Amino acid sequence: MKIFEPLKKTFIKDYKNTSDPDVRFRYGMTAGIFGIVTNAVLFVMKVAVGLLSRSISVIADAVNNLSDAGSSGVTLIGFKLSNRPADKEHPFGHARYEYITGLVVAFIILIIGGSLFKSSVEKIISPTPIEASAWTAVILGVSIILKGIQGLLYRDFGKSISSTSLYASATDSRNDVISTTLVLASTIGAIFRPDVFTVVDAAVGLAVSLFIVISGIKLVKETIDPLIGGKPDKELVEHIVKKVCSYPGILGVHDLMVHNYGPAKSFASLHAEVDAAEDVMKSHDLIDNIERDFAAEGIFMVIHMDPVVTDDPELIDMKSKVTALINGKYDGKLKLHDFRLVKGVTHTNVLFDAVVPYDVKVTAKELSDFLTAEIRQNNDGGNEKVYYFVINIDHEYN
Repeated sequence: MKIFEPLKKTFIKDYKNTSDPDVRFRYGMTAGIFGIVTNAVLFVMKVAVGLLSRSISVIADAVNNLSDAGSSGVTLIGFKLSNRPADKEHPFGHARYEYITGLVVAFIILIIGGSLFKSSVEKIISPTPIEASAWTAVILGVSIILKGIQGLLYRDFGKSISSTSLYASATDSRNDVISTTLVLASTIGAIFRPDVFTVVDAAVGLAVSLFIVISGIKLVKETIDPLIGGKPDKELVEHIVKKVCSYPGILGVHDLMVHNYGPAKSFASLHAEVDAAEDVMKSHDLIDNIERDFAAEGIFMVIHMDPVVTDDPELIDMKSKVTALINGKYDGKLKLHDFRLVKGVTHTNVLFDAVVPYDVKVTAKELSDFLTAEIRQNNDGGNEKVYYFVINIDHEYN
């Protein structure tokens, strides 16, 4: 967002160069310090008015801000650790610390939500009169505005550097805006009808706690996914495929795998199809250039060169028939690659890989039996030509 440009220019040197680890580190440090300061201020203000008014929801909201300050501190530590260079024990670097700190923040949110739930239930069982005032409402209103700004900053910074940790903090800030708004509504009601809103205050605290717990569970899943090998970012996959296919001489790509060792450090491998008739040294030179271009983007790419026969009429005809049959039976969900023929005197082997989504249940034998039953082709002599299908089942990794 444009409103944060002055902040970036002031505290983050070369802030647009987000692929630079030092720039990422300064983004994280700036966001972390901003979070610690703002949350500490909110905690002091809220705990003061919460104790004076004896409002469980306001005190819970204050404690939540204190935990947010701690979360910001965890984020700071995470960015500091993730900025450490690669070493003998960690040759791929330490950037995954960002994911770990995001997970820690998620667990802090869960703990706070559980504590607030317990306090709210106790307040419902044993109600305590509220002595809310206009000052309480004003401070809660200021808190909502400050939390909104905080969330926008986290999201903007997180988007700039693709940080899971900052996205988690942005979600937490959004939760705080919603929960504090509910607390403010309850407080305003308590100013005019304290007898009625004593129970409402506890009920609001209960609702806020459930909201926080649900958000914490979602965050745990989102931050665990990259640690256990979740699917790579869709935009990154599309960018890699589009870029590789844009080079003259590349006929197609398959078997793309992306391994993430941090938000700014990706290792990828794929098979690039080239014309088998092309000079192998020329094709190899092309592959080298593509790998080098990706390295400049911070993507460490390894490309396997797949020579593809493009001038065999029998192969082209067979591939067309097989593709049509498989698309018709499986609604276009399967993709074929590495299609080739090995011709013999008595029969021809048809070899290819079939990329099968996880929600489609089919074995190589089932696919082979289906094609064998469907394919009937005669050679020039009028005798039936025998085809054997040798199929390898692949799964999509992206």
